[in-house]
Amino acid sequence: MVEIKGLEKFAAKDFPGYIASTVFLGGCNFRCPYCHNADLVLRPESLPTLPLDYFLCYLESRKNWLEAICISGGEPLLETDLEDLIRVVKERNLLVKVDTNGSLPARLEDFIREGLVDYVAMDVKAPLERYKEVTCSEVKPEDISRTIKLVRSSGVRHIFRTTVVPGLVERNDLLKIAQMLEGEDVFQIQPFVPANTVDRQFLQVNPFSREEIEEMAGLVRRYFAEVRVEGA
Repeated sequence: MVEIKGLEKFAAKDFPGYIASTVFLGGCNFRCPYCHNADLVLRPESLPTLPLDYFLCYLESRKNWLEAICISGGEPLLETDLEDLIRVVKERNLLVKVDTNGSLPARLEDFIREGLVDYVAMDVKAPLERYKEVTCSEVKPEDISRTIKLVRSSGVRHIFRTTVVPGLVERNDLLKIAQMLEGEDVFQIQPFVPANTVDRQFLQVNPFSREEIEEMAGLVRRYFAEVRVEGA
């Protein structure tokens, strides 16, 4: 059974153009030191689990109003029973968005092939050659590359996002990522948030200023139809 660790009832920005809610699942195979969901990543068992009956009642109570459910984490594709949750949502004629770190291409491909996913948001953590360093994991860069190609060719609505972190993911990294994703309609830059980080040392890291992030956005804008800055 899927263990839902959080529910954001009104997620205004998570599924643009639709009234959406977001559910959060625990566990992740990455250990990005700057991640601000430390409890979901490191200690999901310490968080209360939302009863499935409560979630189903919530969906019924929002019938004819709610249009989409976003499934986030952690890394939701690690959840073995994720298909069951998605089918419950789809049976209610709701759209499904999945947030992913891109490390499980075969699993995502299955969901896309079955028509179970309407929108994919993939976090591109770093240039491929720096993935293990930035994520502090044994991720295979070829899996990341495969997921990027899958998402780009799927016909499914999608967005690629990168979090910029002083001292770890900076201007040159963003430029390499942009060159890898060149031609995408939308690319989103996300500021690092120094709160509840996986590595507590990152609580002391000052985020890039808005001006610095806008400068980086200008640097990569020529590669995309649109560059968004989260929070702008």
